[in-house]
Amino acid sequence: MGAAEAGLLTRPLVVGIVGFTVFMFCFKYSMAIFKWVEDQTFGTRSYIMEKLELLFIEFEEDKLTYLLLGASIGSGVFVLFLVGAFVSWPLGFILGAFFSFLGFRIPKPLINHLVKKRIKAYSLQMVDGLQLLANGLRAGLSVPQSIGMVVDEMPAPLSQEFNLILQQNRIGVPLDECFESLVTRVPTEDNEMFVASVNILRETGGNLAETFDTIVDVIRERVRLQQKIDTYVAQGMFQGYTIFAMPWLLGAVYTISDPASMKPLFTHPLGIIALLIAVALDLVGLWVIMKIVNIKV
Repeated sequence: MGAAEAGLLTRPLVVGIVGFTVFMFCFKYSMAIFKWVEDQTFGTRSYIMEKLELLFIEFEEDKLTYLLLGASIGSGVFVLFLVGAFVSWPLGFILGAFFSFLGFRIPKPLINHLVKKRIKAYSLQMVDGLQLLANGLRAGLSVPQSIGMVVDEMPAPLSQEFNLILQQNRIGVPLDECFESLVTRVPTEDNEMFVASVNILRETGGNLAETFDTIVDVIRERVRLQQKIDTYVAQGMFQGYTIFAMPWLLGAVYTISDPASMKPLFTHPLGIIALLIAVALDLVGLWVIMKIVNIKV
């Protein structure tokens, strides 16, 4: 038997072994694979719908599906034809795939950013809101009546969250469960301290107004410290963005002054590879800088 005949017999055997191995791997981890696929498709839509509900934003699921498809596949196809028609098709294909991946991954971080921004606004309003609660209790109002006063006097998001507490209480949900739901929707340490104080003192008895005054002092001091930290973080992020933008600004200057010398970077395979490596290294550098300057307390 010659080497060619042995190769013809060995090749199907190798393909069969590899195929069987892949099949057994997929069969063993089928549930995890299906869960990952669901999380990356319908799971993403469900996740965003849940977060939109926390943001008190009404949005139809069908429209959200079309929006997600447009942000991923639509943006990739648009970049593919735009860059391919005016620069080069290989670069257009690479950038189209990149923008499709970016449009596929960016909705979750974006919606998380909006939720964090809302929680931060809520935390900043807690000082005034708890002060109003304390004043209402001192005036002889009950806890639901004091919450109603906060709803009338304070802006969103604090008024929205407290109004939801009143609505749940009016349909028969116990007040302590309403406050526990508030902690679930807005999971902050200040909120947990506020809700725990209310629930404990309503059961054991005590001066809620004085307790709120103490909580207000703690929150005010924490907010002051957080604002000071945010100032330093903003300075570090500005420096990081400046360093990240410098290579692209220099590239734009060279492109305008001498386009011929920059053309191989977008048309030649080695130039495209060098460009992709530069983009990757620049993104990694930005990520490292953001991790360094992002101080968590």
